[in-house]
Amino acid sequence: MRKGFEHRLIKARHMISLYTWATPNGRKVSIMLEELGVDYEVYPVNLGKGEQFFPSFLKISPNNKIPAIVDETEDAVASVFESGAILTYLAEKYGQLLPASGPARFKTLEWLHWQVGGLGPMLGQLGYFEKFAPEKVPAASARFIAEADRLLIVMDKQLETNAYLAGSDYSIADIAAYPWVVSATTFLGDVLEARIASKPALHRWMQKIASRPAVKRGMAVPMI
Repeated sequence: MRKGFEHRLIKARHMISLYTWATPNGRKVSIMLEELGVDYEVYPVNLGKGEQFFPSFLKISPNNKIPAIVDETEDAVASVFESGAILTYLAEKYGQLLPASGPARFKTLEWLHWQVGGLGPMLGQLGYFEKFAPEKVPAASARFIAEADRLLIVMDKQLETNAYLAGSDYSIADIAAYPWVVSATTFLGDVLEARIASKPALHRWMQKIASRPAVKRGMAVPMI
């Protein structure tokens, strides 16, 4: 359910409140919530209007970044920011999309952190220098194009022998990576098109993830 952003800490009625915007990081969490099939309310935080700096939002996300959630139950209120932490929190709370223990758990967390620490930041920097920088900086563009391609090669090689990023099972690692790869093929498509075209395993994975109904719903959140 979509709600307008309110400049206060929303107290959900035994429901998860999602504070988000139409970015790859934001869509990770809406996909996760759709996959879990849990009730949640959406509070768009308009980054263009600077709503991420409002004091009420900073109570939830002190780093002034989306996404963030507030999960209020009868017993406690959990406020979580940073997309990787939110995915882990939700996976553990509902016992889905992250193995509870053993090698499979750590393999999933490896690829989750690979996305959070590598793929997302590198594509984000590339997006800035290619789309938003007031003047072109060829050295920076070349650096981030090369690093984006390197990371996509790593991903493609992993998917040559695995159905999903962490192995045979769909997980929070795939949920974290998918919106960023979509951004690489759309927002940054003119920069990375040739490089992505040479990665067939990555294409197969993208088609598989894109076909999931929960992913389709999550990618449409928030409706702005």
